[in-house]
Amino acid sequence: MANMRTNTVSKAGYKKLEEERDYLVTVRRSEVAQKLKEARAYGDLSENAEYDEAKNEQAILESRINELENFLNNAVIVDDDDITTHEVSVGSIIRLKDLELDTIETLTIVGSTESDAENGKISDESPIGKAAIRKKVGDIIEVEAPVGTLRFEIMEITK
Repeated sequence: MANMRTNTVSKAGYKKLEEERDYLVTVRRSEVAQKLKEARAYGDLSENAEYDEAKNEQAILESRINELENFLNNAVIVDDDDITTHEVSVGSIIRLKDLELDTIETLTIVGSTESDAENGKISDESPIGKAAIRKKVGDIIEVEAPVGTLRFEIMEITK
């Protein structure tokens, strides 16, 4: 049986993915079709690099459209009202205290398609995200990392 993962995403993340899919379907698809048409006009397709490149681009494009549609069709949209501040879930903003470095970091737990570590958005499937899910304020989480075990205390959960 295929791995049945939940496609958890925020309203904003869902909208962003919808916009990407719509752009690919309405704009990029016709651009690639035009490239194919032009490449066909060059004649012999067996030695036509432009045609091969356009076909490859078309395959990648259709694959991405298919991937987006599958994700969107199976997405579970997390509404702000569904986010609790009692325990960590997708959509939670958490303040973590690194117990070794004595530093505090603020992270937002997001679905895997929205992760952006540079901007403090970590996936619920990342090591810290996995460890934090369903934990409460005051809980200590441990995360295995290449440098050893990292320990954090959950200081605050907001949305």
